Parts: sequence; C-alpha cells; structure tokens
Amino acid sequence: VDESELLTVPDGWKEPAFTREDNPRGLLEESSFATLFPKYREAYLKECWPLVQKALSEHFVNATLDLIEGSMTVTTTKKTFDPYAIIRARDLIKLLARSVPFEQAVRILQDDVACDIIKIGSLVRKRESFIKRRGRLLGPKGSTLKALELLTNCYIMVQGNTVSALGPFSGLKEVRKVVLDTMKNIHPIYNIKTLMIKRELSKDPELRSQNWERFLPKFKRKNLKKRKEPKKKNVKKEYTPFPPPQPESQIDKELASGEYFLKESQKKRKRLEEIKAKQADAIKKRQEERNKAFIPPKEKPVVKAKKASTEKKIDIEAIKEKVKNAKKKKLGALPVEEVKLKIAADEKKKKKK
Repeated sequence: VDESELLTVPDGWKEPAFTREDNPRGLLEESSFATLFPKYREAYLKECWPLVQKALSEHFVNATLDLIEGSMTVTTTKKTFDPYAIIRARDLIKLLARSVPFEQAVRILQDDVACDIIKIGSLVRKRESFIKRRGRLLGPKGSTLKALELLTNCYIMVQGNTVSALGPFSGLKEVRKVVLDTMKNIHPIYNIKTLMIKRELSKDPELRSQNWERFLPKFKRKNLKKRKEPKKKNVKKEYTPFPPPQPESQIDKELASGEYFLKESQKKRKRLEEIKAKQADAIKKRQEERNKAFIPPKEKPVVKAKKASTEKKIDIEAIKEKVKNAKKKKLGALPVEEVKLKIAADEKKKKKK
C-alpha cells in the first residue's frame, strides 16, 4: 500500500463510540469541576437546569447549581465509565456561564464537537479601539459572524471580553485565527475570503494534495495615515559648559536707569505719573468700547422690484363674462336648460290628467 494512502483519512470515517465494554470497571477516583456564573445568567440557568441534569445523567455525571455562591459543579459517580465525560461536562458549564444557550452548549457532549473560549479583553490596550474591533468581528447586523459560522461549521458567541466557539476541531482552529487577527487590526473579511477559496479548492480531488499558496490572496498592509505630530515639541537646547548669566537685581536696574540717585520725593512723583498714564490709557479704551454702540450699522442696498412679466396675457373680457353669468345665477338654482325641461314635463302631466 502507498504511504500517502495510509496517512490520509477516508471520507466519512468516524471514530467508534466509547462504550461500557471499553472500561467495565469504571473510575477509581471521583473528579469534579466548578465554575462561577454572572448574576444575569441566574434566571436562565434555573429554567434550563433540569435539562442539563438530564443530559449529564445519560453519561452518569451529577450536576449541582448553587445560587447562593453563584456556581455550577459537575462530579463523576460510581457508574461513570467514560473518563472524558467529566471534561465535556466541565466545558458544558463553562459555555452556559458564557451566555451560550443550552440548545447549543449540549452539543459539546458529542464525540466530534469541541469548544474554545478565546479571551480577547487583554489583547487591545485602548477600550475604544477594543469595542470597535469587537464590533467589526460581529459585522453589520451580525453578517460577518454569520458568514464565519457558515464557513467553519461552528457556533460563535461574542460576549464581553471572551469569544466562545463550538464545533469541529478544524473549524475552531480557523475561528481562533480570525478572532486574534481581528484584534490585531486585520479586517475579518480578508480571512473570510481566504476560507471561501479554501472551501472551493477542497471540493476538487486533484488539488487536495497540492500546495494552495498560488490560489490564496495576498493582502499587503497599507499605512495611509501619516503619524500625528505632537502639538508641543520639546526642542533640546545646545549644551554649553558655562552657567546661564545671573539675573539683574532691583538695585542694578535702578543704577542702570539712574533712578537710584533720585530723591524720595522725585521717586514718588515718577510713580504717580506712571499710574496716571496707565489710568488715562484705560479710560480711553473704555470710552472707545462705549462709542462702538453709537456707530450706526451699514444699510443694505435697496433692491428694485422686478417688473411683472407680460409673457402670459390674461383674457380680461372672458373673466368679466364669467362674473356676469355668476351674478345672474342664484345660489342652488338649476341651469336654464334643466328648468325648461322640467316645465315641459309638468305641462305633459297636466294634459294627461
């Protein structure tokens, strides 16, 4: 037999189910898993808990719901024969805590179904960009998420800081890649296009064993926006070994201006003159502000009214005739022809009598 045939899995092949005959003595130790759930899930879990217990009892696993602590616990029993059943039960309560409906979460108990909970909360620093990218994953009216579900055959639930996926192993791998790329600012439509091409190529039996790199699209990143420059630029000054010059004292300034040698009375007079000059400037500015209210506004130029166009000529004589005829008629009166016909009909009736 050829080696390539040995390595490939035939179409439609399934691994046989694990039965009691495979492990007749059961498990040696009791295993248990517990998980907390948020307050808003309490009402839904109370409703669907009997269904959860029924589904797990088929695999001989006990389930308890603690509403005081807000936790769910699953434990194995003496009758449990499948060692992996407790792992599936653990995944079931994890999915229920992450807002996955029971109808979808119960599928985890099947052999060919697995789950993956992807934590996306810590992948993006800014909260605003995180919300934008999470919304991009959903798409308008959830269209992007629906397309991803159809291509991967997985159920995907975006809730808070996590993405819960449920489906076959190959599909989960693709879902994780798309989610992580979206959080790295790569639009999910690029990955969806690639998945669509792969799906079409897998249908062709000749191309299955070939390399698909030449068929897949290659997307280059484009930095269209330039980097924003800061408003305040800190320019470093040139290094000098000498210290900056010492600032002048008040006495130095007075010596330079010659004020130091003046008498006290002269100094006072000079200060008063400066104060009066400042006051005069302030009064002048205030007066200018007041005078602005008395300046008349500029009048708009008068626009002459355009002459009425004489293109459409009105027949005045015809209107006058209509008015005359209307005056002759009384309100509610019948037309002249109808009156004549009515008189003729009355005369005929009289003759017959």
